[in-house]
Amino acid sequence: MPAELREHAGRHYAILFHYALADDAWAVELSEAVPAPARTGIPNAATHLPGAAFVVAFVPDEDPSLEPTVHIHSHDEHVIPYEIMRWFMEEVAGQVERCRAAMAKGALDTVE
Repeated sequence: MPAELREHAGRHYAILFHYALADDAWAVELSEAVPAPARTGIPNAATHLPGAAFVVAFVPDEDPSLEPTVHIHSHDEHVIPYEIMRWFMEEVAGQVERCRAAMAKGALDTVE
């Protein structure tokens, strides 16, 4: 899944979704986006790419008893604007809904 990018007050942020196999969970990562290498001649080339994640939410998709968790990764202080954090949490909430719906469907399929 490609990263979702958003600009706020002159800074660029990225949300990246990937599956964390070791955790049996979807990882939703928030990072400050970094400029992409120049790609001349490539239409619609990304101008920014995800940087190192400083907030990661893990959304379990196999065990309904496990709760989603949010992990803060930082060697120094990061100031996250409210609108960016809200955007991130909305994306996490959407992933939680998708995973719970899939688990519920899977539970129904095993009963039938």
